[in-house]
Amino acid sequence: MSPATPADPGRRIVLPGVARSFDRRLVLLINMVPLALALIQISSVNVGLHSISQSLGAQSSDLQWVLSGYALAFGITLVPAGRLGDAAGRGSVFVVGLGLFALASLACGLAPTPLLLNLARVCQGLGAGLQGPQTTGLIQQYFSGQARARAYALSGMVVAASVAVGPVMTGSLIKAVGPELGWRLPFLINCPLGLLGCVCALRWLPFESERARRRAKAASVKGATAGARRERLELDPVGAALLTGAVVSLMLPNMLGQQVGAERFWLLSGVVLGGGLWLWWEARHKARGRVPMVDLSLFQIKSFARQTLVSALNFLGMTSVFVVLLLLLQRGLGWEALPASLIGLPNAILSCAGAIWAGRQVLAKRDWLIVISLLAIVAGVLSTAGVVYLVWRHGLSPWWLMATLALSGLGQGMFGAANQTLSMLDVPVAMAGVAGGVKSMAERCSTAVGNAIMTGVLFSLQPVAGWPEGVIAAYAGVAAAVLAALGLAWAFALRAAAAGRR
Repeated sequence: MSPATPADPGRRIVLPGVARSFDRRLVLLINMVPLALALIQISSVNVGLHSISQSLGAQSSDLQWVLSGYALAFGITLVPAGRLGDAAGRGSVFVVGLGLFALASLACGLAPTPLLLNLARVCQGLGAGLQGPQTTGLIQQYFSGQARARAYALSGMVVAASVAVGPVMTGSLIKAVGPELGWRLPFLINCPLGLLGCVCALRWLPFESERARRRAKAASVKGATAGARRERLELDPVGAALLTGAVVSLMLPNMLGQQVGAERFWLLSGVVLGGGLWLWWEARHKARGRVPMVDLSLFQIKSFARQTLVSALNFLGMTSVFVVLLLLLQRGLGWEALPASLIGLPNAILSCAGAIWAGRQVLAKRDWLIVISLLAIVAGVLSTAGVVYLVWRHGLSPWWLMATLALSGLGQGMFGAANQTLSMLDVPVAMAGVAGGVKSMAERCSTAVGNAIMTGVLFSLQPVAGWPEGVIAAYAGVAAAVLAALGLAWAFALRAAAAGRR
């Protein structure tokens, strides 16, 4: 048995050669709270942009970087952080990432200028990216079977709740204490919570397993050359740099929109060049007996490759639903930020319920649960488009959107829990962090591209045809992306069923 492998399948984690045991519930709790904090930072800032502009005198380009700097730093850190956690210890990297996130949040809340705010936002994104893959790795390492499915379902519930709570929290604080302090408080709150999380992590996470693994590695290379020892600790910086370049080239032009002009072609060319060089380098690196950042054999694990592709297609569409809707409500109908954010609460509630239900059913229903969840998402998106038309053309109350958004939320909650569980089903524990990082990076890239496409459709049609036509066209694009994911998921389910019959 590996020194990092728990010996007890029950509630307690018992490690060989370690005197004390660890509570799986506390391990899960200490991972869920930072996950919530990191995701709230994605959704909450949208509501505070106007207040930031007034408080700091920020221009539109500054505000764009408030959004993009965090997302970009988050996205490019995920895979290297996953590899670092797999190699050096997930608990240690988790604490470093959470500490950086907490201190950067304090800097965001105290920032006197747009430049310092954006620099702090980048550091905040780096911290979130460092800690993110460790959650997947720790769940994969210390949970198995139905307990692992429940843990991933809980993480899906936290994601849904965080995305909904962020805008409501920021909007409420701005209304309660005013715009100057209101936008700063969501950042400042992260600091004590993050530092408390670091203290709890040092107490509750099984760092002994990491120390035992390092001792086992040291023993295995005793007497080896210094070069061999260095090779064992290699983190593949060239592979990390190539992948980072490809991801930046993909995400940056889609995040910055009109700020990127003629450079867009060269940036997007960098996706093909950087991605191709990265694949070549990783294969060559492994062939030379070295340790690549991402072992490309990961993509030969069918369940991981299939579910990552399906998730990327779903994120290409589904994550744009609220971006488009908030533009309609705030710019088209003149709603304030707080009521506009409240319209998504039923979506979050049913998403949480869907995630918990899917966590109980996924190991029995497997691929067919993915199909059912995507059908619910498509039905919710198309019915939302229909309600938008009735709101604008026939005076229906916009609050009817709560019902259709709830349907898509139910599907999204089911999808998130089932997809995460199935994607990691056959991934070895030793590769869990980097696998989680790869999947999250694919989802972040799809989100950036999807938001650019769907808002581009909206802004192209709205001045000519009007708000409802622009929104409906954007939602047609969302539905097309989710239908593509549904088609793939259906094909995978049929193939799995046929294999089972043989």
